[in-house]
Amino acid sequence: MTSTLSLSRPVPPTIGRRHRARTRRLAALLVSPALLVLALVVGYPILAAVRMSFQVSSDHIDPQTGFKVTGTTTGLANYAITNGRFVTALWNTTTFTVVSVALEVVIGVAMALIMHRGLRGRGLVRSSILVPWAIPTVVSALLWRWIFAPSGVANAVLSADVVWTGDGISSWTAVVVADTWKTAPFIGLLTLAGLQAIHREVYEAARVDGSSAVSTFWRITLPLVRPVLVVAVLFRLLDVLRMFDLPYVLVGPHKGSVETLSMLAYDEMTNLRFGPAAAYATVLFLYVMTIAFVFVRIFGADVTNRGAS
Repeated sequence: MTSTLSLSRPVPPTIGRRHRARTRRLAALLVSPALLVLALVVGYPILAAVRMSFQVSSDHIDPQTGFKVTGTTTGLANYAITNGRFVTALWNTTTFTVVSVALEVVIGVAMALIMHRGLRGRGLVRSSILVPWAIPTVVSALLWRWIFAPSGVANAVLSADVVWTGDGISSWTAVVVADTWKTAPFIGLLTLAGLQAIHREVYEAARVDGSSAVSTFWRITLPLVRPVLVVAVLFRLLDVLRMFDLPYVLVGPHKGSVETLSMLAYDEMTNLRFGPAAAYATVLFLYVMTIAFVFVRIFGADVTNRGAS
């Protein structure tokens, strides 16, 4: 009896290196159009904004002619952002982010648990919960502006006479409520996707071991849904840090209690103060990038799902 053995010949190292080099060149060639578009659409505006942020207006009156002379110099004067308006805008941006995202996580997880249960009419419940997220932000802001009007639904329900869209803690609260109402379903939707990926056998084993509902949630559900939840929170952090349209439409511009860094940069730009506007936008860009980097380093947000095996 004869047996045939198929022996694979080892690939010479030089051939393997050449193959890997060709693969890298092909990958670079295929990705280069997308990188070029990103460089033109994203990279160039960022570099232009950074360069403009160092341009300081040097307008002065010529003593010989008495006319105004317009010019620009280069310096760090635009980054002397210790004025009260910038500090207030930074504080509003940070507090909106912390409070809104915290409320959205709690309410969104509760929504996901409700949508995940096998209730009668579950499709209708899911559709009704996701309606606020589907509404455009400007439309949502106009809706809540009507609700928070002096003679609106909020004051009627609370039997109060609060100027919600004025300038104070009430307007700050109105923005937080409106933002939480609109985007908590986003957290709930992503959390629901994570819940549906958990096998029922895990819960059945926990039930056999005598685990209570609260213990099952903290020891099984939350750890297993954590990767999806972390990514959802990261997306919401980046979104709220750039908040502009909701407070701008709901409360209005030039309101110190709700003015964010994006609103401040926009106001400077519309008043043709391009240097300070670019400086505020650059600071916001660095702030968002820092928050995202720290969040990923601490919580390990795996947006590419590389940790799955």
